[in-house]
Amino acid sequence: MENTTPRTDPRVLRTRELLRNALIELLEEMDVQKISVNRIAERAKINRVTFYLHYRDIPDMLEKLADDMVEDINQVVHSNYKRKSETGIQEDWPVLESLLKHIAENAKFYKVVFTSRRSTIFTDRLFSLMAEMISARVNEKEIGVSQTNVTIQKDIAVWYGSAALIGTIVAWLRNDMPYTPAYLARQITSLRAQ
Repeated sequence: MENTTPRTDPRVLRTRELLRNALIELLEEMDVQKISVNRIAERAKINRVTFYLHYRDIPDMLEKLADDMVEDINQVVHSNYKRKSETGIQEDWPVLESLLKHIAENAKFYKVVFTSRRSTIFTDRLFSLMAEMISARVNEKEIGVSQTNVTIQKDIAVWYGSAALIGTIVAWLRNDMPYTPAYLARQITSLRAQ
């Protein structure tokens, strides 16, 4: 069977990684509005023209990095949901643990893009992704609190679940990840069961 997905040149991948790392380093130091293409190119030790071979401008670069982030997170989560459905195990914490491990493995990137107020595009994208995932989960089961017979609106449940999960991940990153992904995943899952 032939692979129909075109393979990206390793040099292109390396250049994009250099640009990404340069941007992350600069975001640690200054507001996104103060970052120029020249600064990114200098930090990445590439020619400014090379930047423009990959991105139109800095907002385009941020958009594409946010798209890549969402794609990576989707891949991590969906590969674990697939494994979960194949094994028949209905626990959510392994999926959450895999997500947290992915974030921990890329901690420098996630810490900068989620904990700084310099650019909200990444947090906004993660919020949209989490809202979509939580919405799908809410659709799978009926939302209601049986003890009080109070029905919770779907959109409120999605907002609350997304904000709580993202807030917890951001606090975990800000505090230099004091808990392992496995421990934090079990704690979050236990909180949701309350």
